[in-house]
Amino acid sequence: MDAAGQKGTGKWTVLAAMDLGSPLTLISEAVFARSLSARKEERVEASQILGGDILPFTGDSDSFVKDLENALFASKLISYAQGYMMFRATEQEYNWKLNYGGIALMWREGCIIRSAFLGKIKEAYDRNLDLTNLLLDNYFQGQLAEAQASWRRVVAKAVEMGIPVPAMSSALAFFDGFRRQRLPANLLQAQRDFFGAHTYERIDKPRGQWFHTNWTGQGGAVTAGTYNA
Repeated sequence: MDAAGQKGTGKWTVLAAMDLGSPLTLISEAVFARSLSARKEERVEASQILGGDILPFTGDSDSFVKDLENALFASKLISYAQGYMMFRATEQEYNWKLNYGGIALMWREGCIIRSAFLGKIKEAYDRNLDLTNLLLDNYFQGQLAEAQASWRRVVAKAVEMGIPVPAMSSALAFFDGFRRQRLPANLLQAQRDFFGAHTYERIDKPRGQWFHTNWTGQGGAVTAGTYNA
Protein backbone atom coordinates (compact mmCIF):
# COMPACT_ATOMS: atom_id res chain seq x y z
CA MET A 1 0.00 0.00 0.00
CA ASP A 2 1.35 3.39 -0.97
CA ALA A 3 0.46 4.92 2.41
CA ALA A 4 3.59 5.55 4.47
CA GLY A 5 3.55 5.52 8.24
CA GLN A 6 5.84 7.35 10.62
CA LYS A 7 6.82 7.10 14.28
CA GLY A 8 7.59 10.77 14.82
CA THR A 9 11.37 11.16 14.64
CA GLY A 10 11.13 13.10 11.38
CA LYS A 11 8.42 15.35 12.81
CA TRP A 12 10.45 16.03 15.96
CA THR A 13 13.45 16.93 13.84
CA VAL A 14 11.43 19.32 11.69
CA LEU A 15 9.86 20.99 14.74
CA ALA A 16 13.31 21.45 16.28
CA ALA A 17 14.59 22.93 13.02
CA MET A 18 11.72 25.42 12.97
CA ASP A 19 12.46 26.45 16.55
CA LEU A 20 16.10 26.99 15.59
CA GLY A 21 15.30 28.80 12.33
CA SER A 22 17.33 26.19 10.44
CA PRO A 23 16.38 25.43 6.78
CA LEU A 24 15.82 21.67 7.00
CA THR A 25 13.78 21.69 3.81
CA LEU A 26 14.46 18.20 2.50
CA ILE A 27 13.48 16.31 5.64
CA SER A 28 10.47 18.61 6.06
CA GLU A 29 9.25 17.73 2.58
CA ALA A 30 9.89 14.05 3.22
CA VAL A 31 7.70 14.19 6.34
CA PHE A 32 4.93 16.02 4.49
CA ALA A 33 5.18 13.54 1.60
CA ARG A 34 4.49 10.73 4.06
CA SER A 35 1.52 12.64 5.44
CA LEU A 36 0.13 13.11 1.93
CA SER A 37 0.65 9.45 1.06
CA ALA A 38 -1.33 8.42 4.14
CA ARG A 39 -4.42 10.18 2.75
CA LYS A 40 -4.99 7.27 0.40
CA GLU A 41 -8.78 7.51 0.12
CA GLU A 42 -8.67 11.24 -0.55
CA ARG A 43 -6.04 10.73 -3.25
CA VAL A 44 -8.08 8.00 -4.93
CA GLU A 45 -11.08 10.32 -5.07
CA ALA A 46 -8.98 13.24 -6.30
CA SER A 47 -7.46 11.07 -9.04
CA GLN A 48 -10.91 10.71 -10.58
CA ILE A 49 -11.46 14.48 -10.60
CA LEU A 50 -8.01 16.00 -11.02
CA GLY A 51 -6.62 13.27 -13.27
CA GLY A 52 -5.02 14.54 -16.43
CA ASP A 53 -2.51 12.74 -18.57
CA ILE A 54 0.69 11.28 -17.15
CA LEU A 55 3.19 11.50 -19.95
CA PRO A 56 5.25 8.41 -20.79
CA PHE A 57 9.01 8.57 -20.47
CA THR A 58 10.89 9.33 -23.67
CA GLY A 59 14.63 9.24 -24.02
CA ASP A 60 17.51 6.89 -23.31
CA SER A 61 16.68 4.78 -20.26
CA ASP A 62 20.26 3.88 -19.42
CA SER A 63 21.36 7.52 -19.42
CA PHE A 64 18.40 8.52 -17.31
CA VAL A 65 19.13 5.82 -14.73
CA LYS A 66 22.60 7.37 -14.37
CA ASP A 67 20.98 10.79 -14.02
CA LEU A 68 18.73 9.39 -11.29
CA GLU A 69 21.75 8.03 -9.44
CA ASN A 70 23.49 11.41 -9.58
CA ALA A 71 20.34 13.29 -8.58
CA LEU A 72 19.78 11.05 -5.57
CA PHE A 73 23.42 11.43 -4.54
CA ALA A 74 23.27 15.23 -4.80
CA SER A 75 20.04 15.37 -2.83
CA LYS A 76 21.54 13.21 -0.09
CA LEU A 77 24.50 15.58 0.11
CA ILE A 78 22.09 18.46 0.61
CA SER A 79 20.27 16.57 3.35
CA TYR A 80 23.50 15.99 5.26
CA ALA A 81 24.56 19.61 4.73
CA GLN A 82 21.21 20.81 6.09
CA GLY A 83 21.55 18.47 9.05
CA TYR A 84 24.96 19.89 9.88
CA MET A 85 23.57 23.41 9.54
CA MET A 86 21.04 22.42 12.19
CA PHE A 87 23.84 21.10 14.41
CA ARG A 88 25.58 24.44 14.09
CA ALA A 89 22.40 26.31 15.04
CA THR A 90 21.95 23.95 18.01
CA GLU A 91 25.49 24.71 19.20
CA GLN A 92 24.75 28.41 19.20
CA GLU A 93 21.35 28.03 20.85
CA TYR A 94 22.46 25.75 23.70
CA ASN A 95 26.15 26.66 23.94
CA TRP A 96 27.21 23.13 23.05
CA LYS A 97 30.45 21.98 21.49
CA LEU A 98 29.84 19.22 18.97
CA ASN A 99 32.36 16.90 17.35
CA TYR A 100 31.09 17.03 13.76
CA GLY A 101 33.48 14.45 12.41
CA GLY A 102 32.74 12.13 15.31
CA ILE A 103 29.01 12.37 14.63
CA ALA A 104 29.57 11.11 11.09
CA LEU A 105 31.56 8.12 12.37
CA MET A 106 28.89 7.36 14.97
CA TRP A 107 26.26 7.21 12.23
CA ARG A 108 28.47 4.87 10.24
CA GLU A 109 28.62 2.38 13.12
CA GLY A 110 25.06 1.15 12.97
CA CYS A 111 22.63 4.08 12.92
CA ILE A 112 19.73 4.12 10.46
CA ILE A 113 21.43 7.18 8.94
CA ARG A 114 24.08 5.47 6.84
CA SER A 115 25.98 6.48 3.75
CA ALA A 116 29.21 5.56 2.02
CA PHE A 117 30.39 9.18 2.14
CA LEU A 118 30.14 9.58 5.94
CA GLY A 119 33.90 9.09 5.97
CA LYS A 120 34.19 12.03 3.58
CA ILE A 121 32.29 14.18 6.08
CA LYS A 122 34.82 13.19 8.78
CA GLU A 123 37.65 14.07 6.40
CA ALA A 124 36.08 17.45 5.63
CA TYR A 125 36.06 18.42 9.31
CA ASP A 126 39.55 17.00 9.79
CA ARG A 127 40.72 19.39 7.08
CA ASN A 128 38.85 22.35 8.52
CA LEU A 129 37.38 22.31 12.02
CA ASP A 130 35.77 25.69 11.33
CA LEU A 131 34.01 24.56 8.14
CA THR A 132 30.76 26.55 8.11
CA ASN A 133 28.93 24.32 5.63
CA LEU A 134 29.66 20.92 4.12
CA LEU A 135 28.87 22.24 0.65
CA LEU A 136 31.91 24.54 0.88
CA ASP A 137 34.34 21.64 1.28
CA ASN A 138 36.38 20.96 -1.85
CA TYR A 139 35.27 17.33 -2.11
CA PHE A 140 31.57 18.09 -1.82
CA GLN A 141 31.88 21.07 -4.15
CA GLY A 142 33.30 18.76 -6.78
CA GLN A 143 30.65 16.09 -6.28
CA LEU A 144 27.82 18.60 -6.66
CA ALA A 145 29.42 20.12 -9.73
CA GLU A 146 29.51 16.68 -11.39
CA ALA A 147 25.95 15.78 -10.41
CA GLN A 148 24.24 19.12 -11.01
CA ALA A 149 23.26 18.68 -14.65
CA SER A 150 21.78 15.24 -13.98
CA TRP A 151 19.95 16.58 -10.94
CA ARG A 152 18.28 19.30 -12.99
CA ARG A 153 17.32 16.90 -15.78
CA VAL A 154 15.65 14.51 -13.33
CA VAL A 155 13.64 17.22 -11.55
CA ALA A 156 12.63 18.79 -14.87
CA LYS A 157 11.55 15.43 -16.29
CA ALA A 158 9.55 14.63 -13.15
CA VAL A 159 7.71 17.95 -13.41
CA GLU A 160 7.07 17.36 -17.11
CA MET A 161 5.66 13.89 -16.45
CA GLY A 162 3.61 14.90 -13.41
CA ILE A 163 5.58 12.77 -10.98
CA PRO A 164 6.01 14.33 -7.51
CA VAL A 165 9.58 14.46 -6.23
CA PRO A 166 9.19 16.84 -3.27
CA ALA A 167 12.38 15.96 -1.40
CA MET A 168 14.63 15.96 -4.46
CA SER A 169 13.18 19.19 -5.87
CA SER A 170 13.34 20.95 -2.50
CA ALA A 171 16.99 19.93 -2.22
CA LEU A 172 17.70 21.51 -5.60
CA ALA A 173 15.77 24.65 -4.65
CA PHE A 174 17.82 24.92 -1.46
CA PHE A 175 21.05 24.51 -3.40
CA ASP A 176 20.08 27.25 -5.84
CA GLY A 177 19.03 29.52 -2.99
CA PHE A 178 22.15 28.87 -0.92
CA ARG A 179 24.50 29.73 -3.78
CA ARG A 180 22.76 33.03 -4.62
CA GLN A 181 24.25 36.26 -3.28
CA ARG A 182 20.86 37.95 -3.45
CA LEU A 183 17.38 36.42 -3.20
CA PRO A 184 13.93 37.95 -3.79
CA ALA A 185 13.32 38.04 -0.02
CA ASN A 186 13.58 41.83 -0.26
CA LEU A 187 10.06 41.73 -1.68
CA LEU A 188 8.98 39.66 1.33
CA GLN A 189 10.36 42.31 3.67
CA ALA A 190 8.52 45.06 1.79
CA GLN A 191 5.28 43.09 2.04
CA ARG A 192 5.79 42.44 5.76
CA ASP A 193 6.43 46.11 6.39
CA PHE A 194 3.40 47.14 4.31
CA PHE A 195 1.00 44.78 6.08
CA GLY A 196 2.42 44.72 9.60
CA ALA A 197 5.03 47.51 9.95
CA HIS A 198 7.65 44.83 10.67
CA THR A 199 10.45 47.08 9.33
CA TYR A 200 13.29 46.14 7.00
CA GLU A 201 17.02 46.60 6.52
CA ARG A 202 18.42 48.48 3.53
CA ILE A 203 21.24 47.43 1.23
CA ASP A 204 22.78 50.92 1.43
CA LYS A 205 22.95 50.83 5.24
CA PRO A 206 24.84 48.64 7.76
CA ARG A 207 23.19 45.44 8.95
CA GLY A 208 21.11 45.96 12.08
CA GLN A 209 19.63 49.32 11.11
CA TRP A 210 15.87 49.01 10.63
CA PHE A 211 13.50 51.21 8.65
CA HIS A 212 9.77 51.56 8.12
CA THR A 213 7.94 53.12 5.18
CA ASN A 214 4.42 54.57 5.16
CA TRP A 215 3.67 52.83 1.87
CA THR A 216 0.22 54.31 1.23
CA GLY A 217 0.65 57.79 2.71
CA GLN A 218 -2.50 57.21 4.73
CA GLY A 219 -3.32 56.12 8.24
CA GLY A 220 -1.01 58.39 10.18
CA ALA A 221 2.21 57.54 12.01
CA VAL A 222 3.03 53.90 12.65
CA THR A 223 5.21 52.67 15.47
CA ALA A 224 7.33 49.82 14.22
CA GLY A 225 9.67 47.50 16.01
CA THR A 226 11.70 44.40 15.28
CA TYR A 227 11.25 40.96 16.74
CA ASN A 228 12.28 37.39 16.13
CA ALA A 229 9.51 34.83 15.91
